[in-house]
Amino acid sequence: MAMITVYLSHGLESGPGALKVQALKGVAEQFENCEPVVMDYRGLKEPQERLEHLLAVIDERNDTLANCVLAGSSLGGWLSAAVSAQEPVLGCFLLAPALGLPDYPQTSITLQAQHTHIIHGWRDDVVPPGPVIEHARCQRLSLRMIDDDHRLQNSLDTILSDFERFLELCLQ
Repeated sequence: MAMITVYLSHGLESGPGALKVQALKGVAEQFENCEPVVMDYRGLKEPQERLEHLLAVIDERNDTLANCVLAGSSLGGWLSAAVSAQEPVLGCFLLAPALGLPDYPQTSITLQAQHTHIIHGWRDDVVPPGPVIEHARCQRLSLRMIDDDHRLQNSLDTILSDFERFLELCLQ
């Protein structure tokens, strides 16, 4: 079975040490065929700058996107989706992804991922659920709506169990 690289992207105000990113890394480390790569976007404010940085790291590592899982929260979710819009990837695991926001480039992204799973909070006041639900509906993507806000802090157990199942699916 091939190795897969799991790129973990934090949100705008967050960093590589963030709780969700580190928890997802811990799940990925449980699989011998997964290599987690925690991205660090501190100092890069613009979504486009972060996207270029992520693509550069993937390129430097000589990773084939067809063997990559991109996981991210908020802006990190947008980055994961934006990479998959350019070239097919193995998986996109998106937490409260910043889709449908007027300030972001490419707000209506067509994901090209073999497997996609989105988790979004009903009470998200940063990234409204409506556009994300519509996005998932149009592409018929797996979507779990939960009673939480943008940070999804009350849903870590759900996120981690979904991520574990998601990686199992990607590794089949």
